Amino acid sequence: MSRTKRTFLKWLVGIVLVLWVGVAFYGYQQTDGAKSSHTNGLTTVTVGYQKGDPFDIAKQRGKLVKKMKAKGYRLVLKQFQDGNALMQALKSGSIDYARAGDTPPVTAQSAGTKLAYVGVGSTKAKGSGILVKKNSGINSLKDLKGKKIAYTKGTSSQYLLLQLLVKAGLEVHDVDWVNMDQSAASVAFAKGKIDAWVTWDPYTAQAELTQNAKALSNGVGMSNNRDYILSMQTYAKSHKTVSKYLVDYLEDDMHWADTHHKQLTTMLSKSLKLKRSVVKKMVDRRRYSIRGMYNSVIKEQQEMADNFYKNGITTKKINVKSAVTYLK
Repeated sequence: MSRTKRTFLKWLVGIVLVLWVGVAFYGYQQTDGAKSSHTNGLTTVTVGYQKGDPFDIAKQRGKLVKKMKAKGYRLVLKQFQDGNALMQALKSGSIDYARAGDTPPVTAQSAGTKLAYVGVGSTKAKGSGILVKKNSGINSLKDLKGKKIAYTKGTSSQYLLLQLLVKAGLEVHDVDWVNMDQSAASVAFAKGKIDAWVTWDPYTAQAELTQNAKALSNGVGMSNNRDYILSMQTYAKSHKTVSKYLVDYLEDDMHWADTHHKQLTTMLSKSLKLKRSVVKKMVDRRRYSIRGMYNSVIKEQQEMADNFYKNGITTKKINVKSAVTYLK
């Protein structure tokens, strides 16, 4: 064999080896649980949460981060103000998972975001509701006609308000929908700038105990306002093991929360900077749990999506079941 041919073969073998290594590395990067972001040999998983939600409880308890680390994952928890901000962060890729209520995933999916449902919590309907002042003269849902009602677009309060109007036999245009974030709504309610306020705990409990508020109705039978663990379809499909760990370990934390109300109340009172009486009211009227998705909650979400579309709140029909990646 000539020297030229030997040189060519060496060059060719070198190219093949480089390509093989590249393919192998790419394949490794695509395996379940793998991601490009690594710290000290751990794969980084970033989760968005809100104050007082299951991930916040798990963060403060300290078990979830340790359990994920033992499995090779560095869990990073980022706090957000509401579900809308969480959906934007999820879509942009700045977080891998998000904890949100029932409405944000429906409106996001309707807007074309390729979301994935990974886990679900129990109902928070008793802590959600529509508030009015005790001396307002508003004594029934029918009395809301023509009134200014605060809610936050893209959150569970939007769907609950729609359901409340249906229950009262009122049309969407029979009331003045005032879209504002919950902190601003609390101030507006206290100053009498709005007639009613659709909200959730701990805002509900705080208003009932400190703002002379009464619940005209809660969410029971209308909106379960569950916690949902969400991801993007591309991420969830290639990280099923991560999703299983998160749901299983978070389920352990929620079992602790559900059976240790006194400790939980103390912990949340400090982190939320709220009176113990407010947090106790919130904790005592709900059940804490997380599990994989199941058929009845998929049906709940589909009913919400259909109602939003029917009433023109969303402009696209969606199939919720198609976005579910983890059934249990």
